Amino acid sequence: MTLDNTLKNTTLLYVEDDQLIRDELVEILEDEVANLYVATNGQEGLDLYKKFRPDIILTDIRMPVMDGLSMSQSIIDINPDAQIIISSAFNEAEYLLNAIKIGIHYYSLKPINLEDLFNNLDKTSKNIMISKRLKEKEKLLQQYKSEVDKIAIVSKTDKNGLITYANKAFCDISGYSEEELIGNTHAIVKHPSNNDSFFKDIWETILDKREWKGKIKNKNKNGDNYFVDSTIFPILNDSGEIEEFISIRKDITQEERYKQNLEKMLDVSFESLESKKRFIDEYENALQNNSLFCKTNQDGTIVSASKHFIELLDIKEQFNSSSLYLDLVEDSEIDKLNIQVRNSINTHKTWAGIVKHKNSKGETLYLQSSYIPITDAKSNIIEVMCLYTDLTDQHKLNKAILDTQREVISRMGAIGETRSKETGDHVKRVAEYSKLLALKYGLSHKEAEEIKMASPMHDIGKVAIPDNILNKPGKLTSEEFEIMKEHAQLGHDMLSGSNQPLLNTASIISQQHHEKWNGSGYPKGLSGEDIHIYGRITAIADVFDALGHDRVYKKAWPIENILNLFKEESGKHFDPNLIDIFMDNLDEFLSIKDCFSSDKTQ
Repeated sequence: MTLDNTLKNTTLLYVEDDQLIRDELVEILEDEVANLYVATNGQEGLDLYKKFRPDIILTDIRMPVMDGLSMSQSIIDINPDAQIIISSAFNEAEYLLNAIKIGIHYYSLKPINLEDLFNNLDKTSKNIMISKRLKEKEKLLQQYKSEVDKIAIVSKTDKNGLITYANKAFCDISGYSEEELIGNTHAIVKHPSNNDSFFKDIWETILDKREWKGKIKNKNKNGDNYFVDSTIFPILNDSGEIEEFISIRKDITQEERYKQNLEKMLDVSFESLESKKRFIDEYENALQNNSLFCKTNQDGTIVSASKHFIELLDIKEQFNSSSLYLDLVEDSEIDKLNIQVRNSINTHKTWAGIVKHKNSKGETLYLQSSYIPITDAKSNIIEVMCLYTDLTDQHKLNKAILDTQREVISRMGAIGETRSKETGDHVKRVAEYSKLLALKYGLSHKEAEEIKMASPMHDIGKVAIPDNILNKPGKLTSEEFEIMKEHAQLGHDMLSGSNQPLLNTASIISQQHHEKWNGSGYPKGLSGEDIHIYGRITAIADVFDALGHDRVYKKAWPIENILNLFKEESGKHFDPNLIDIFMDNLDEFLSIKDCFSSDKTQ
């Protein structure tokens, strides 16, 4: 939009109490501005300003309810940059002086001269547009500066070369604080290997008002070298004279060191192309005979493999150069290879992770695998190098340890139940209920399995409860019940403090499986989601199984009675969300109950 038609895009608030004057001017103004808001007194005008925030305010001075100056003062309090035009008579000099004091600089004398009025409106609308553009450019400039500061090393110097600004990236790479850099020259980071002629060339270029680009080796505060790709350019004032210099730099230290190391590798050990070829052949031979690796083309066809790889996967007879690599991995891993690994290779990145392979007998092998793209001189991928470490034995060992932990925990839980003359099937059923409910709730398979393994320990604290209380056939006295309640905290104290995640999970379940949603449980009186999800899940599993089977102090409940109790206690004893999930999947829980119930009690 050009400045010539800014008034057509301007909004205007017109405040005038004289109806005749108001109606006459409104008819003219409506065709000249984008939106016109009209008020008959200062209070109406102030309300309209607060609602619509028009660009220009044209107001009379003397008006009922609130005069024009009071309204103008209120508007300026809201927006100090508000553009206000006062319409006044010649005999209102005192009002005009007050208008000047509050910061109003535009006036149209009554009777209103339309040419004079529209000159003021045009001038004001153009000032508004210029101000808006300046603010937009300032905002854009700040955004540019902020983004450049994030990704580059930036500094500014005065025309004498003294640093006047240093961003955080410059401080970080140089090791100097902002205070140490400001007022110094860039000689503070000069590397001794840069001779004076190098910097003379830079100065001559930028003093000639031209941009300089190049690579500079610097030295940080600790004496370490670093490299930057630099662009230095002069900033000129309106007269074309140099005001300051700005330097924008990119850290290329890692690239330079890599290049230097590569040059050393290529130059130090090999004197001829023949010796290099011989080295490559020897290297290839060493890999073939001593490493676990294979190479494929981009289509996944194996082009070569080490003898250890062939022996490990037992593919001696069927291996040939047209074998597909995907035939050697488990079916469950194919998507990983086709999506994750292929995407990584196609973007020239190495992918590393554990991939399950299979040998000719169908046995699973766990290989730590690295897939490395090999490129030609034009950066085209020609092969994929696959390097492996066999972790199958470690995996089997870890599984054996985990199985042993599960068995020990299950048996310890069963010991606690045996002391209270209850079958060990109770802890097995609670474990299965807990895992199923955890999965239905949305926990991962890993967490659900951990709850299953830990939940058999929920009543381990009962080993410390006296037999006369633990196996009392009748109702416990209040004193006996207080002692019985101690088993929750006792179990937690037995299991907590371990560096094994499984035992820590068991300690949480042991302590919190008797807490209630409404806060009336024990031992801590926790409520709602302050109770760990492990405790909330096991509470339902434990009560469901306890009520469904005979105990020394009661007979098994019919399933209908148990379900009615769950509905009544939803939101009281139990997490209502978990109860809903339990009810929605009742058939699966009853299937577990039937599977593990030796007496099939209902």
